[in-house]
Amino acid sequence: MTYYIDPLRDLGKHLLEVEKPSRYVGGEYGRLAKREALLRMLIAFPDLYEIGMSNQALRIIYNGLNQLEGVSCDRAFAPAPDFERLLREQGIPLYGLDTGISLGDLDVLLFTLGYELGSTGVLTMLAAASIPLHPAARTDRHPIVMMGGPCVSNPLPYSRFIDAFWIGEAEGGFFDLTKQLVALKQAGAGRATLLDLVVSHPSVWVPGKARVKRAMDTHFASREASAAVYPVPSMKVVQHHGAVEIMRGCPNGCRFCHAGYWYRPMRQKSAATIQQEVASFITQGGYREISLSSLSTGDFSHLNALVDSLNQTYAAQHISFQLPSLRVSTFSLPLLKKISEVRKSGLTFAVETPVDAWQLAINKEVSRDTVSAILQEARKYGWRGAKFYFMIGLPVGLDTVTTEEVEIVNFILEIARRTGMHFNINVGTFVPKPHTPYQWVAQINEATARKKLEYIRLKLKSLGHKVGIQDPFVSIIEGLISRGNEQVGEIIEEAYAKGCRLDAWSEFLQKDIWHSLLETATPLVQKITGAQSPDSPVPWHTIDPGISSSYLKKEFFKSESGAVTVPCTVPSQEEPCAHPCGICDTNNKIIENSIQPGNPETGTPAPAAGETDPPRTWRILFSFTKKGSVVFQPHLALVELFSMALTRAGIPVSYSQGFNPLPRMEIAAPLSIGIDAAAEMAALDTDIFFDSTTFKHRINAELPEGIRIGEAINIAIPLGVKKHSLSSLLWGYSYENKDSSDIGVDYVKAADEKKYRLSRIGPEESVFGLKRLSVLAKHPHDPEQGESYFTVYRDIYRNHHIE
Repeated sequence: MTYYIDPLRDLGKHLLEVEKPSRYVGGEYGRLAKREALLRMLIAFPDLYEIGMSNQALRIIYNGLNQLEGVSCDRAFAPAPDFERLLREQGIPLYGLDTGISLGDLDVLLFTLGYELGSTGVLTMLAAASIPLHPAARTDRHPIVMMGGPCVSNPLPYSRFIDAFWIGEAEGGFFDLTKQLVALKQAGAGRATLLDLVVSHPSVWVPGKARVKRAMDTHFASREASAAVYPVPSMKVVQHHGAVEIMRGCPNGCRFCHAGYWYRPMRQKSAATIQQEVASFITQGGYREISLSSLSTGDFSHLNALVDSLNQTYAAQHISFQLPSLRVSTFSLPLLKKISEVRKSGLTFAVETPVDAWQLAINKEVSRDTVSAILQEARKYGWRGAKFYFMIGLPVGLDTVTTEEVEIVNFILEIARRTGMHFNINVGTFVPKPHTPYQWVAQINEATARKKLEYIRLKLKSLGHKVGIQDPFVSIIEGLISRGNEQVGEIIEEAYAKGCRLDAWSEFLQKDIWHSLLETATPLVQKITGAQSPDSPVPWHTIDPGISSSYLKKEFFKSESGAVTVPCTVPSQEEPCAHPCGICDTNNKIIENSIQPGNPETGTPAPAAGETDPPRTWRILFSFTKKGSVVFQPHLALVELFSMALTRAGIPVSYSQGFNPLPRMEIAAPLSIGIDAAAEMAALDTDIFFDSTTFKHRINAELPEGIRIGEAINIAIPLGVKKHSLSSLLWGYSYENKDSSDIGVDYVKAADEKKYRLSRIGPEESVFGLKRLSVLAKHPHDPEQGESYFTVYRDIYRNHHIE
């Protein structure tokens, strides 16, 4: 029998004992998984909700699998230690947020691992679901445990925990494999038969299997628009914007970059496809910030024309666009001005290493003159600073006269002198990665790295710059796992057993435990993080990335001589590929966008000009419920939920002015998490008259469960008439009183609300179960009396309200 968990029923008031309970209650808009499905799957991200819900791979897999007939794919994230403890105390297993299914009752549990420090999160999630950590201990009643993501380009450190690894891109065959699993399940196949099918796939690795070919999405550039919009997070996540992947792979060949090699070849979507996916994120997701995502967005063909077209379509709706990963050589201030029309974007320069010769070694060019020229021009248009990224420890042949920390400081000081700006500088430690030209190099040791980083921090911070440095010990852990073998898995397991959790978070990282474990394994750590011979086989030699080992060796030796490899372009008879790496064949090839965008017909049109004579403010006053899982959303998250729902519903909202326009909407009074509400009050200003009944029907269809508009009225406030904010009219509240045999109502002034709650529940009890029936306004002519906001507004604007 399948075990389903309802967090409100099974955990209830205990959810208020943990930080950010909204991580664990689901209820988001656009959930896709269903309970009735033949093949039950779940995509798991081994870090907190706000990180995982920003992960593009998770969203691609979740949306893709839930489109397949007979498949349900739920979601789960690593619990924070307080919630892990709560689950253990209550005897409840970790569960999916859509359906509540226990992870132990799945057919297939999928992990996507984007960074090495998520390793202990995998074990945390397995244990929290009562799934044995080791494949040999799993039986027919346990799910098949799979893992994918960029980290499994070297799967050996995780092999003691995972049944099978998907190597490469999910669109390159995993969805087809899932269809085959459905057919087998329909025929009555059990776990062993399903696992046999998985293992037989050419892009699935298990210990002992011969060479496995990385799966590549050969239809990335030609596939119809399929934006991974759902579900829409209810709480604020780390990257709270719609991410449209405009290009996969990168043409530049920076020798330190794992993603640049792992995701070859470069493939660009057409402008038309991008425009359709942008429209989906706006009209279906409600996002007002869209990131045009790739490893090197500036290399997208006809990028200026694409941005012009998107701005022309969406600027009037206050939709803004971000261009991450702009190389300095593709940096254009006019382009930056275009994407700053709605919201001002920052200036970011990934310099990596500051000396020209060293940049040639890593196959990257970022000159001081170019950076200075850009910043001097930017200052004329209002920019006052920028962010710089550097790495120490790159294998760039440092000499004995100058050291990289000194050169980084000199670089910043010279740019500051030329521009008169102060900067944010972030400095990390280079970690060599598999399947790159630097997979054989030594990693800088912790003591040396710490000394260099502290020098940079002290020198630049004293001159007014902000400096962020990455803990070099964390980089050692990353380096150990990145190029590790099966023995590293034993260290990961021991770290988990001793209490290590969420190691990517400084507040959770238990450095003393990791230090002790790495000291005990010093010979292994030195072997893995030390230099290797390019002629010796690497532990991950059975993984075929599509790039030949001989090509990586050539790039390694070119780095030593400072020789540059030009970016990849579409080859032709006149200009064949100058440096074949092995990735391109009849199925896999470089694809550039060759279509300049026109004026797209997709998207919500800008609202037509409304009544302006005489000038007035069009306001909609409305009440709404807050029930179920949404009671665990804090006030600011509730505001954002409404903002996104308004965008999805196409309501012509008025926006504030300035660098970050916001909807002109007000909620009368915040409500503590855990309390039900029957009729909270809010007001919204619109650009034109918008019928309140139409508003109610439209937005109710776009709100997450638990929030519904009750009553709504239109108010027209003429120019010169005072606009009363809801907060200025707040009198208090009415609460349901269940203490008597007949349920009554308590009326409480706003100033007395906290005292009232304590009298109802006691200082040690939870507010879970309290119900606020209404929010009441004070009448301007009788402030001691609490009345309905609708009554008060009708009275104040009796000559102007429109039912």
